[in-house]
Amino acid sequence: MLPFNMIALIVLVVFVLFLIISHAVAVIPQNQVGMVSTLGKYSKKIEPGLHIILPYITRVDRVDLAQVPLKLNEQSVISKDNAEVIISLSLNYHVTDPYKFTFENADSVQSMIQQSRAHLRGIIGTMDLNEVLNGTERINAELSKELDSITDSYGVNVDRINIDTIQPTPEIQESMNKQINATREREAAIAKAEGEARSIELTNKANNDALIATAEANAQAVKVAADAETYRITKENEILSQTSDQYLAAQSIDAFRKLAGSETNTVVVPTSVTDSLGSIKTLSAVVESKKAKN
Repeated sequence: MLPFNMIALIVLVVFVLFLIISHAVAVIPQNQVGMVSTLGKYSKKIEPGLHIILPYITRVDRVDLAQVPLKLNEQSVISKDNAEVIISLSLNYHVTDPYKFTFENADSVQSMIQQSRAHLRGIIGTMDLNEVLNGTERINAELSKELDSITDSYGVNVDRINIDTIQPTPEIQESMNKQINATREREAAIAKAEGEARSIELTNKANNDALIATAEANAQAVKVAADAETYRITKENEILSQTSDQYLAAQSIDAFRKLAGSETNTVVVPTSVTDSLGSIKTLSAVVESKKAKN
C-alpha cells in the first residue's frame, strides 16, 4: 500500500493536470467565434469547434454572431412644442466585426443603446406632439438611418429598430382629452347650425317655389282668359262682317220698337241711324206705335 504522502502527491498531480488540460482546451459553439489574446495581446480568431490553447497565458473571448433582440427601458423625451412623452424602444442587432466589438470598445452594446437614446431625443425634438404620435414609421426610419452611420465603429449592425409605444404623460393626456372634447362639441355645434341653416334654406326654397308656381298659374289663367276674350271678339267681328245691311236694319227696327214700347216720352233717333234705316215708313211705324200706346 502506497504511503499517504505518495497518494497526496498523485492527487495533486492529477488535479494540476486537470487544471492545465481544462485551460488548454477551448470549445467554440456554433454561431460564435473565439478572439484569442496571448499575454493580453490579440493573436488570432478561432472558428467554432475544439481548439488547443496555451493555458494561463492565453484568453479566449467568445463573441456571439447570432441576431440578438434587445428591449430598451422606457425613455422620457420632449417634443418641439415642449410636450413630454414616454417612449419604449426595441431593436435587433448582430455583431459584424468581432475585433471591434471585443477590443475597440469597452461595451459596444451599451454604447449602441446610448447612441439610440441620444438620436431618439434629437429626432423627437424636431417634431411637434401630433407629428410624434402619428409619425412612428418616420421616427423608425430616421433612427435606423442615424444608427447605421455610427454602430459600424462598434462592430455591430442594427437590423431592426422599432418604437413599441408612445405615451404622453398624464398631464399631456388630460389636456389632449379636453381638447378632443372641445373639438367634438364645436363640430357638433357647427353640424347643428349647418343643419338648421340647410333646413331654413330648403323651407325658403319650397316657399319660393310655391309662390312662383302660384304666380305662374295665375298668369296662365289670365292669359287663357285674355285669349278667350280675344277669340270671342274676333269671332263676333267675323260674324258681324258677314251680316247683311238688311239684317242690321231689322235689328235696329226691333230695338226702336222696344224703345217705343217703354215709358220714355221722347225718342231721339240719330241721323246716321235714320239714314241706315232706308225708309220713312219704318220711323212712322215706330212713332205710330208710340202714339197708340199713349
